[in-house]
Amino acid sequence: MSEQPDTNTPPAAPAHGAPAQSAPGQGAPAGRPARKRMVDLDPSGQVTQREPDRSGRQFMNYSFFKLDPSFRRLPHAEREEIKAEFMAAADAWQADAPAAKGLIQRSYSLVGVRGDVDFMIWRMAFDVRDFQDAQARLNRTRLMGYLTQPYTYTSMNKRSQYVNRVEGSGHGLEILPGQGRYLFIYPFIKTRAWYDLTPHARQGMMDEHIYASEPFKGVRINTSYSYGIDDQEFVVSFDSDYPQEFVDLVHRLRYTEASNYTLQDTPMFTCVKKELRETLDDLA
Repeated sequence: MSEQPDTNTPPAAPAHGAPAQSAPGQGAPAGRPARKRMVDLDPSGQVTQREPDRSGRQFMNYSFFKLDPSFRRLPHAEREEIKAEFMAAADAWQADAPAAKGLIQRSYSLVGVRGDVDFMIWRMAFDVRDFQDAQARLNRTRLMGYLTQPYTYTSMNKRSQYVNRVEGSGHGLEILPGQGRYLFIYPFIKTRAWYDLTPHARQGMMDEHIYASEPFKGVRINTSYSYGIDDQEFVVSFDSDYPQEFVDLVHRLRYTEASNYTLQDTPMFTCVKKELRETLDDLA
């Protein structure tokens, strides 16, 4: 798959339903209505010497955990006590913070879906230090003595250059996660050749990408950016109630031109949304 154009919207269209079209100079394919689009000719800001943006942005943290099987050999009563302690520490991170901090936390089970991770906690905050606080609270629990973290991804929300030239789109820089029963997540890196393309070429490929995604109304995308703050360039997650629709969406996008510029889009995680109590009960 390719870099996605928007956050917290179905892949069918840019934010707020703003339509997409093919790049200037390319006629709209048969059956596709002509759509008005402005191309960002200086996406990096190096030509116009765009000023740095220091406004507050929402950060995302995807933390995956794996349980040591030795935990399951503990007496039942002790396991329940340890799980309750962990749950209280996790819940307190959000409960103890003032609402103005905008902390968000969701839990997902991967038991029986992947062998290398058992559950995932998705956190959002406007300060990365809040993620440290969340993890420190967990580290002081006994359950963390039985847990490893095979994967942790950090990213940031920002406007997409492929839709924010359209009036009415790209203004929402905050997302509310966990609307669907499933969350599909993967880190994403594009080839360097992608950045050598002209802005019109990239925009045309993304317009095709958006158009190909249009029928898949049951999949909502959350794209976040990791340039300079983590190993990948993006973390892409899809909220949905329909795994079959997501499989068909990914399959279709393999045939788009932008897919040729994908360097890495694995590992891919299928996460089942559950309350933290249920998630921990899946462990033991």
